[in-house]
Amino acid sequence: MMNSTPRPPTMNNSIVNPQEFAAIIHQKSANFLGRDFVFTAINNFLNRYNRGYFTIIGLPGSGKSAIIAKYVKDNPSENCQVIYYNAELEGKNHAEEFLRFVCQQLLDITPPQPSNIQSLSSSSPRSGGTEGGARREQNVSNIPSFTGGMRGVLPDNATEGSWFLSLLLQQISDSLLQTNQINQTNQKLIIAIDSLNCINRNSQPPGTNIFYLPPYVPPGVYFLLSRRPFLADNSGLLIEAPVQSLHLGDYPQENKQDIQDYIRSYINLSPECRDVPWNVSTTNNVSTTNANKSSTLKSGLNTQQINEVEFITNLTNRSENNFKYVSEILTAIADAFYTQTEQIETSFPPGLITYYQQHLDKILDWENQDFAVEVLQFLAQQTPPISVTDIANLLDVDEFDVEEILEDWFELLQVENTSDFPVYSLYHDNFRQWLISSHFHQ
Repeated sequence: MMNSTPRPPTMNNSIVNPQEFAAIIHQKSANFLGRDFVFTAINNFLNRYNRGYFTIIGLPGSGKSAIIAKYVKDNPSENCQVIYYNAELEGKNHAEEFLRFVCQQLLDITPPQPSNIQSLSSSSPRSGGTEGGARREQNVSNIPSFTGGMRGVLPDNATEGSWFLSLLLQQISDSLLQTNQINQTNQKLIIAIDSLNCINRNSQPPGTNIFYLPPYVPPGVYFLLSRRPFLADNSGLLIEAPVQSLHLGDYPQENKQDIQDYIRSYINLSPECRDVPWNVSTTNNVSTTNANKSSTLKSGLNTQQINEVEFITNLTNRSENNFKYVSEILTAIADAFYTQTEQIETSFPPGLITYYQQHLDKILDWENQDFAVEVLQFLAQQTPPISVTDIANLLDVDEFDVEEILEDWFELLQVENTSDFPVYSLYHDNFRQWLISSHFHQ
């Protein structure tokens, strides 16, 4: 809607639960440790720039969600106001739902303003991708009189593009600037959005920023994002502010050390603290009961005469620095899913099966499913990384078709850029083994 005025609110837009994500933040940050290199990078960005976007990028199971949750949990409101949103949860991957929730949270903390403007959105394009210049020329110092005398209620068209989000961000920025000048502080507003890769882009017009995220953000305002790997021309974001990305895969030694520390910590946890491994990335993967777990995992290893150091080393190597894999294996051991450690190499715990099935559902969501199965089977049975040309030649298909489908699966692949061309493999060997044992067994 190119020329709109704020529409008076209805009851449908007046109720938002501010504690909606509290449980998921608690769950994902439970028993958290390490990842200091990520938090250092985030803080350095916040100190270097007065606004902007910081994105954590990592393969499935690399711990992105836990990092975001931990950051939100550890930053009290007296230092900065942090608003959390998780696009992975059911019903939360649409732009309208995101804007409704976040704008309500922002409206609740926006300082009172005179209501003497009829419309601030009359010249606001709906697109979140090209509106930055126009937005900065608008007078955004006041909230229009759309609340019918009730402050804190969204107008019905607040979710139609980014105009209202940008308005609130500007007002909060102005208030932060004034507060910081008076009190000699450096308070900030941070909007943390987990799992951008889950966003349903079909709910928005082509060319708009995902979730209608504003390309321009005013001073004191930051977005902290997490997402799986993506192609450069498929980011879904056009930003006119400082940006920085941290690829977790670029820090193999730090990841390995954190994996080892996590395993060591977990095997010494008492049963009552073991329910929610911090890096479990779905809401339902919680140990069912601790009634029969009267001791730590460490004592169990001793009972089976398993050397702790050797166990940590072997599990770390098998993990490929994947926290989801480690957490599910440790949970399965604690739940007595395995009777012998050798079974770890051949049996897949329920949590991983559910996780891998989600991957498979995404992979097979393709127009030509038979072709998708052919390519997937080839990747599953091919241990060394392989090029598009080799896949096309071996399957006797067009290279363009192979390249197109691999681009769609990009977030589930490891990509190595050789001197001549990129080569591809599935993101984790355990996922590959599950595909072979459950779907492509010969």
